[in-house]
Amino acid sequence: MAEVTTREELKDYCLRKLGWPIIEINISEEQIDDRITEGFQKYIEYHYDAVELTYLKHEVTQEDIDNQYLVIDDRVVSVVRMFPLSSTWTKSYMWDIRYQLRLNELWDFTSVNMLNYTITMQHLRNLELMFVGEVPIRFQRHTSKVYLDLAWGSNELPLGSTVVLEGYVAIDPETYPKIYNDLWLKNYSTVLIKRQWGANLQKFQGIQLPGGLTLNGDSIYTEATREMEKMESELQEKFEIPDTDMAELTETI
Repeated sequence: MAEVTTREELKDYCLRKLGWPIIEINISEEQIDDRITEGFQKYIEYHYDAVELTYLKHEVTQEDIDNQYLVIDDRVVSVVRMFPLSSTWTKSYMWDIRYQLRLNELWDFTSVNMLNYTITMQHLRNLELMFVGEVPIRFQRHTSKVYLDLAWGSNELPLGSTVVLEGYVAIDPETYPKIYNDLWLKNYSTVLIKRQWGANLQKFQGIQLPGGLTLNGDSIYTEATREMEKMESELQEKFEIPDTDMAELTETI
């Protein structure tokens, strides 16, 4: 079977899996589109294959200073942190303590003690976090705004300075069509369409068709609901990106 690479091919795949064209699937085109969109929303929200880690570079403008927030790409689903603009220990490069350590200890790689250097760097970083800390950031996904809690326009964040943010951006299926062929997404979209099919048939529950057949929307709806709950549980257990705090804790340990 050929790979699914477009939205239309994904629709046809889901309908064929439900029995079309042998079985008539009582669902409109608009309902199919809605369910596939819903499937993508769930996929982007939780599946690690739906997003990629990226670094966002932004030059601060006067408009940013007046607004006191940054407007970023609406495909960004989360912002993890901002890289420090400056450091207590890097006010003057020549007299920076890190520079002096490198100058005095690392000029000869045959005699350097990496253990002492590493421990010293960790100690300096801990002091910086203790007395200076990270810049607090707040991100609102639906407005695509990043709020930085510092003095806009001052030496902390002057006009023309560059801000680098670390975050996750949703993969565009039109640019990378292989996303349509993701097995979990195909199966989940099929289940959502099946559930909608069952909900439609529930409106005609008990009506007999020619030949004595009776529509059983309740059975289709209930079966699809169980499958959907099972897939969502599998998604969170196997494919969800760990919380940032837990990931950092694991790295520390």
